[in-house]
Amino acid sequence: MREDQLRHLVDTRARRPHAIAEATVARRRPTSVLAEHGKLMMIAADHPARGALRAGDRPFAMGDRGDLLDRLVLALSRPGVNGVLGTPDVLEDLLLLGALDDKVVVGSMNRGGLAGTAFEIDDRFTAYDAASIAASGYEGGKMLTRIDAEDPATVATLESCARAVGDLAEHRLMAMVEPFISHRVDGRVRNELTADAMIRAMTVAAGLGRTSAYTWLKVPIVEDMERAMGATTLPAVILGGEVSTDPDAVFASWSKALALPTVQGLVIGRSLLYPPDDDVAKAVDAAVGLL
Repeated sequence: MREDQLRHLVDTRARRPHAIAEATVARRRPTSVLAEHGKLMMIAADHPARGALRAGDRPFAMGDRGDLLDRLVLALSRPGVNGVLGTPDVLEDLLLLGALDDKVVVGSMNRGGLAGTAFEIDDRFTAYDAASIAASGYEGGKMLTRIDAEDPATVATLESCARAVGDLAEHRLMAMVEPFISHRVDGRVRNELTADAMIRAMTVAAGLGRTSAYTWLKVPIVEDMERAMGATTLPAVILGGEVSTDPDAVFASWSKALALPTVQGLVIGRSLLYPPDDDVAKAVDAAVGLL
């Protein structure tokens, strides 16, 4: 990011904070959540708000906000990319940079379960709520829903997510639910990436809220993906997860999943923003090519 751009962002935030609301109103909204290729292709950037800054072998990759914004603006400019997922601070920077016109914008809602903490499963809603997403004219809200059978805080997270699903539906906005069966291993939360676990997690997530009419699922790649995705009729998007040392294998797994009837697109973050060769445009274009 050029120094003048960074100074402009800081100056606007310090001297004209109302410009964020003005940019929100002025944003051109998309006519559909699906792009011309018939799928949803989103870039995810809500990791920093949970203190999750690692990308591959770079422990603080997402800790440089100017660099992150550079990568996001580039990714969003590529043909076929029609959306972004983020917390208020990131989305508002992108608004001020003029990068969100005609894009599907999904606000990340529960970021209180900070990575690596004792209270990680108690995933409080500390960012957007349904009312603020609607007021901003965004297209939906996303919530992480981890289910740990041995952590009693799980039930509070489930209840909060159910309420958010219903509140978003009242505004006719997408509720993007990211469900996992999780366990603590050596004191750290780990998600169980098996078909059996994903079936359990998705069936619980599908039943959250007063209606499922606007619910989408955000799911990882697992072995036997066809059996896993047979557990629901809700539209689903594939998440990217950690940066892989074998991107070709990852892309092949995304391509296979996209052939399934319930899979309606990709929501990818670090895998495209911080590819092993650091060529963001090349990685994004390859992902769009799968659609």
